[in-house]
Amino acid sequence: MKTVEEIEAIFDDGGDISEFVDWDKSTRPNLTLKRINLDLPVWIIEKLGREAKRLGVSRGAVMKMFLAEKCGTAA
Repeated sequence: MKTVEEIEAIFDDGGDISEFVDWDKSTRPNLTLKRINLDLPVWIIEKLGREAKRLGVSRGAVMKMFLAEKCGTAA
């Protein structure tokens, strides 16, 4: 049995730690979703729509990407 420190060292060195993970019980923190309502000016919605079309994603996905960038996290 390896210690947490040993497993972290393997991970930090780019090694495979999958044998040490119980995937049935694993979770990803801070990914709980909460729905909000947001009123925006029409020009912003139109601009979001153009960007979404350019990227081939939904307006909501564009908004999530922009917010994640500004909040300092990856979406």
